[in-house]
Order: sequence, then structure tokens, then C-alpha cells
Amino acid sequence: MAAWSTRTAASTDRDQLIALLTDSCDTAVIPAPTLIDEAVASRWVRVAEREGTLVGCLVAEAPSPGHVRVAVIAVRSDSRRQGVAARLLSETVRACSGRADETPLVSVLADPRDVALSRLLLGCGFLGTRLLRSSGPGTAVHLHYQHKSRVAYLDPDARHLVPVGDQEQLAESLAPSDHAVTAVVPLGGGQAFEIARFEQDDPAALQSGEAAAGIAFAGSILAAITFLLGFAFTSTRFPDDVRLLLIGATFSTVLSLILYASASGELARIRSNSFGRIMKWGNVLSEYGGVLPFLISLPVTYAQASDNVWTTMVLALVLSAAVAWYERSEFSIAHRFDRSPAEVALTALTAVSPAVGSGLVATGATSWPWTIVLVFTLSARTWLYLFRRGAEAGIEERRQWRIR
Repeated sequence: MAAWSTRTAASTDRDQLIALLTDSCDTAVIPAPTLIDEAVASRWVRVAEREGTLVGCLVAEAPSPGHVRVAVIAVRSDSRRQGVAARLLSETVRACSGRADETPLVSVLADPRDVALSRLLLGCGFLGTRLLRSSGPGTAVHLHYQHKSRVAYLDPDARHLVPVGDQEQLAESLAPSDHAVTAVVPLGGGQAFEIARFEQDDPAALQSGEAAAGIAFAGSILAAITFLLGFAFTSTRFPDDVRLLLIGATFSTVLSLILYASASGELARIRSNSFGRIMKWGNVLSEYGGVLPFLISLPVTYAQASDNVWTTMVLALVLSAAVAWYERSEFSIAHRFDRSPAEVALTALTAVSPAVGSGLVATGATSWPWTIVLVFTLSARTWLYLFRRGAEAGIEERRQWRIR
């Protein structure tokens, strides 16, 4: 059987879309043709096709900039159980998460008795949060699913099962705001929803702690850079270009401290909508303007103070390897974003900078070209993450909730 592929629907797919929905869905859930046309024009329709024939589709709508509602997911009977629906849904969620302006809530309304749809949604990171009554045709109630974009923690001792057909008990179980459907499991020959209680975090307290940690870290880095800068000014052999690099690192770190303090001010004035953006600026400036220049300058300083070329190069190579490991680890800022070939090249230049700079200073060669390349590399990465990268790259996790 030929492989299938997915793409955004075009206006020329209208007839095939309507035919697919008519053949695969109940009449009550098929969107009106006007809604389909609007969704296609807004690029909220994704289709799966095999050899030019549509085998699946997902139709969504955006009633507001902060909310995307999936209206229907349809797959032809001969193409089911091949991951078509899961891929269409995952790609729609990923497209919403990658928006630079605002990450909207993605929700779906499902018949509680449609166990297959519930399994699909739960497997793609959705949670059933409440039961909604409907006056329209078909089922009297719908289970509201919403995608969990952030990791949350559930209480392992606060879970219970509710039979799929017991809508009254289901509504009662989902009444508290911290309860949600997390799974569909077999029970006594039938199916049941597993209801779990999630731990409630205090966002203001978490953000306040993050800002305090940023201030403490940037303050420590500033003290270390200031000490090294003082040593640079007392030595007549210290390269002028490295002095300028440390002065720039001092300025960038002080600026990051100001940004962290501004983030704390946003919390104090209960205007935390800007908190994430301000912290992003502080984190990027602190790492690429303060931490990395400081670390790269350490072996260069040792090369100036020591006459032993071998120990200088060993130290420089070890630090280069450590920087390269850090850049590839999950702790670095670079790990949070999708990496382009240009970014990989800039990362490599950053990693080899300690070895190159130390070698130039140890052999008495001119180090200005190295400093210029390093400043350009760090400036380019700063610009890349602040102005060219929007939301952080999605981490491929089927479930966005865990047991603490």
C-alpha cells in the first residue's frame, strides 16, 4: 500500500473534503460548508492524502486569538489504525505551539461514549477537564478536552474510575477544577474513565523564585568577571582585546541583572504577562554576554600568566570540550529551540574559542581576529534567540503530566 503524507488543505480540496466528511462522519458532526471554507482560508485544515486522494482530514477554527477548537477529525475506513488521525492532531498542536505571538489553547469536544476518540486525544497530550451540556442535535453532553502544553503533576493517591456511561458521576467527578480525565481503561467488561487530581502550583511563587535565582546567579557571575577584569588591568602583558571582551561581559551581565529586577517588578505589580519575555532577555544576555565570555577568557588568562604551553593547551582543550558538552546538553538555552545549520556552526565556533584563543596568546600571536570572531559569534547567537526564535521547541512527549 502506498504511503500517505500530510499537508495544509487548499481551496481545490473542497469537494474531496466534503466527500470525505460525508463518508466518514455522522451527519450531526459534519461542519457546515461555510465553516469548511473559512477554515481552509485561515489554514486551519490539515489533510492526509495517498496518491492524490484524501484519506483523512482535521478541521479546526479559531474563534479568538487565544483559542483553537478542533471541529472534526475524519479518516476513511480503509486508512484507520495507521496513525493518520494522531499525526494530523499532533501537527495541528505543534503549529499552535510554534506561533510567535501567542500560544492558543487547543480544545476538542467529544461524545463521552466515543471511546476511540477519547483514547486518541489522551494519547496526544489532551486532558478531559469538564462535562458540557449541549442543546444541539446528538448527544446531550460533551466532554471538553484541552491540550496540556505544560507539564503538570498529579497526585498518585487521588485517582478513581468512572464508567463511561455514568455521565452524572462523570460530571460530579470533574466539578473540581483540579480534576481531569487522564486515561480510558477496561473495567468489568466495559470501559471507564480514570479521573486524577492534579497538584496546584502557585505561578506567582514559582516566577518569583525563578527571578530570585536569576538575580543570584547573575550577581555571582558579575563578581567573578569583575575579579578577572581587575587582574587584567593590573597585568601589563594582558591582551587589550581580552580586556575589552571582559568589559563587554561586565556590561551584559549588569544588564541581565537589571532585566531580572524588572521581571520581579512585573510580578510585584501583578503584570506577569511580560514575565516570560523579560526573563528570556535576561537569560540570553546572561549566558551569551556574561557566562560564556567569562569561561572562554579563563584559559586565555592562564596562558598569559603561565609560560607552560602544554598545560595551557590541556586546560583550553578541556574547557572547549566542556563548553561543547554543555551546548549539547538539556541545560543550555540552545537546547530549548530548534537548531538550524547556521546555529550549529555558531555553536561549534563557540566551543573551539577557548582552545584557539589560548593557543594564540601562548604563542605570542595576534589575538584580535579571534576576539572579533568570538564577539560576532556570541552577538549573532544573542540576536538569533532574542529576535528570530519565538516559542521554544516542543519536546516530543506523548503525555504532559507525570506522577511527582
